[in-house]
Amino acid sequence: MASYKIALLPGDGTGPEVLQEGVKVLNAAGARFGIKFDTNLYDFGGDRYLKTGEILPDSGLEELKHYDVIYLGAIGHPDVKPGILEKGILLKIRFELDQYINLRPVKLYPNVDTPLKNKGPEDIDFVVVRENCGGLYTGLGGAARIGTPHEVAVQEMVYTRQEVDRCLRYAFEFTRRRNKRKTLTLCGKTNVLTYVYGLWERAFHEMGDKDFPDVKREYAHVDATTMWMVKNPEWFDVIVTGNMFGDIITDLGAMIQGGMGVAAGGNINPGGVSMFEPIGGSAPKYTGLNVINPIACIAAGQMLLDHLGQTQAADCIERAIIKFLESRAIPGLSVKEIKQAGYSTTRIGDEIAGLVATV
Repeated sequence: MASYKIALLPGDGTGPEVLQEGVKVLNAAGARFGIKFDTNLYDFGGDRYLKTGEILPDSGLEELKHYDVIYLGAIGHPDVKPGILEKGILLKIRFELDQYINLRPVKLYPNVDTPLKNKGPEDIDFVVVRENCGGLYTGLGGAARIGTPHEVAVQEMVYTRQEVDRCLRYAFEFTRRRNKRKTLTLCGKTNVLTYVYGLWERAFHEMGDKDFPDVKREYAHVDATTMWMVKNPEWFDVIVTGNMFGDIITDLGAMIQGGMGVAAGGNINPGGVSMFEPIGGSAPKYTGLNVINPIACIAAGQMLLDHLGQTQAADCIERAIIKFLESRAIPGLSVKEIKQAGYSTTRIGDEIAGLVATV
C-alpha cells in the first residue's frame, strides 16, 4: 500500500470547511485504490497570529519540509491587515520551499456556466504554467521620501537564466506529457519589457530547438493573450509565463472556467515539497455556515494525487466531480444556488466522495 505524509493547513474563514471535504474525498480515493494518507494539522493563519503575533515560525517551516505534500484551505482574515498573512505564510512557503512552478488548469466542467458566449467544455481546457518564485514578487526595490510630494517607489523585475530555464523545462515536459495539442505558448511582453522577456524568448526557442522539437512553440504578448483567452480559449493548450503575468491571466482563467469555486492550483517543487490549494479566498462572511462550494478544494486534492503519481485515483476524483455536476443536483455553484437546492458544503463533499467509490 502506498503511503504519503500530508501537512494540512486549513487557514482562515471557510478554509477549514472546504479542506475537510477535500480530505474526505482523498480518503475515499485512498480506500478504493489502496493509498494511505498520514495527515497532520497546522493552525497557521489569522487566529493564531491575532493570539500570539506569530505567523509562520521557522520551526514550522522546517517541519513542512518533511512532508510529501501540503494541502491548503485558504489564507485571509478580516481582522488582519492584507499582506501580512499572504506574505508571511503563502509567499514564505513558496519561496523557502522553492515551489517555483504555479500550475493552474483552466478547465470548464459540464453544467458549469461560463461568461463566454457559445463556449463549452470542449473549448476551455488549457493549463497555465506560471513561474512562481522570481520577477516582481521577490520584493527587490524600495521607497524613499515616503509621504512627501517627491516620494519614489521602485520594484524590480529580476530573472536569472537558471530561473527561466527550469520553469520552461517543466512547461515543455508538461506539454509533452499532457499530449493534447503539444503546443506551448510563451506569454510575455517582448516589445516593451525587452530585457526580461527577451531572455525568456531566447531561452524558450533554444530549449525547444535542442530538447523538445516535437513540441510546437507559439508566442503571444500578454495583452493579446488576455483577449484570445476570452475570444478563442480553444487556441491554447499550455501557456508558460512569468510571475506577474501569470497571476493576472490565471484569475481571468478562473472566471472563464466558471469562477473561483471550481479553480484549483498547485505550487510545485518537482524535487521537493509541493502545495495544493483552491484558488478562491477565505470568504470570511460565510464562515461556519456550511454553504460554501468545496469543489475547487476537492479538485486541488485531485491535482495533489496526480502530482504524487497516483493517476488512477486522481482521474477517479475528476470523474466523480464531473458526474456530480452532470447530475444537475444544484443549478449553480454560488452560495445562493447551493442553499436554494438544499445543499451544503458537507453534502457536496459527501456526494462526490460517494461517487469516487463507483465511477
